[in-house]
Amino acid sequence: MTAVSPAPISEDARSSRVEAPLVLDTAPPRTLDFRALFALWANLGVSLIGFTSAATVLGQPGKELGFTAAVTAIVAGTAIGTAMLGVAALIGARTGAPAMAVLRGLFGTRLSYLPTVLNILQCIGWGVYELTVIAWGAQTVAGTEGWRWLFVVAAGALTTALTIWPLGAIAVLRKYVAVAVGVAMVYFTVQLGRQGFPDPGAGNWDGFLQATDAIIAVSISFVPLAADYTRHARSSSASFWGTFSGYTVAQVWCYVLGLIALLQSGGDADKIFSSFTGVAAGWAFLLVLVLRETDQSFANVYSTAMSVHNLLPRVDRRVLTGGIGVVVTLLALRIQEFTASYYAFLGLIGSVFVPLFAVLAVDYFFGAGRRGWNLAQDAPARWSMLLPWVLGFATYQFLAPTAVADWWTEFWTKAQEAVHFTPQAWTSASLFSFLVAAAVTAAVAAVTSGSSGGTKATTTPTTPGTAPADRR
Repeated sequence: MTAVSPAPISEDARSSRVEAPLVLDTAPPRTLDFRALFALWANLGVSLIGFTSAATVLGQPGKELGFTAAVTAIVAGTAIGTAMLGVAALIGARTGAPAMAVLRGLFGTRLSYLPTVLNILQCIGWGVYELTVIAWGAQTVAGTEGWRWLFVVAAGALTTALTIWPLGAIAVLRKYVAVAVGVAMVYFTVQLGRQGFPDPGAGNWDGFLQATDAIIAVSISFVPLAADYTRHARSSSASFWGTFSGYTVAQVWCYVLGLIALLQSGGDADKIFSSFTGVAAGWAFLLVLVLRETDQSFANVYSTAMSVHNLLPRVDRRVLTGGIGVVVTLLALRIQEFTASYYAFLGLIGSVFVPLFAVLAVDYFFGAGRRGWNLAQDAPARWSMLLPWVLGFATYQFLAPTAVADWWTEFWTKAQEAVHFTPQAWTSASLFSFLVAAAVTAAVAAVTSGSSGGTKATTTPTTPGTAPADRR
């Protein structure tokens, strides 16, 4: 009998068997190409929260933006925010480090713990919101207001399971989920589009920049997560273009579709899913979107663990994701409604992470990053980098105080009154906080260019044991 040689194993098959490191200082496998990253970010760009939070773009009843203005805000905000996301993704691919470990080069290891803790809180908040909206969508599909706890627990369990094999989960997204989501989105676009919709704010552009800021905040929320995934990219170019194109197309599509559904529901975000189930077989396609929403909660739980790794680099990530998954699920069981807090949450995200990104990008490309950041456990503190971040945060809050508490809003309102400033339609909090943080970072970099700036220049800006991707 003639022996039959086994078929050669393809590179994709080999890559699918490789998983993310269990601890921080292990080299990340470089398995994600453009298609995998495009599918990942396209899936993350479509979300149930995106549909419902179209209300942040439309505005308050009686003061709605016109449909044309709202769509323009969605496109502009997404393009700006996703450009930032793409740059953060590129830095992750070049360094091979998770997002919060990258900040060791910017601030030093111990100072990087501050943004790390803030990102942990952000990710947990998003994770809770995601499980809440999954349960809401599942109740709509099932046609019942009961069994919420069951839907939350089931979504939390699936989310946690996905985080155990993150690269495997991304492979499934690329091969199967992205196609199913695309079909569902096309179906809803055709069905809802053919019904028409009212435009109560036709011709109104008042509030355009505020709507744009809200969209930027949604995109920017992924900036401190991007490197957790693109550290596995095969090239820098794949990381940037896969991230930018996938997320841009998906988020614009998602928000515009959500805007149409919102207008058809009379501007009531609580009834927006009824617009989806109101079309023929809409429940089946909405079920597809509900099931795939777990990729959002997966990303938030997994990135929470990656952030904790910056604090506890030797703890097994599977232990971290398991514990975090339980915590997020328990919190989601206690929170019944999040619409009111969601707007304040977006404001905080924008004010913290827009200026942080500005500091990161300017210092990486024009400051100490050109000589190579020190990402090791003993990276010394760079106190000077806190100044532009704090000033950028203060600029954002001065222009658009976040309604987290009465005393907080009152403080910034009094600051405006003290200098006789009244926010205008052109005072974009995102734009001005970014410009202030970027300008101050450039100034600090120029002053410290003759010294080490508190860092130890390295030729390989990676975590210990990693190799950088090509810098294409």
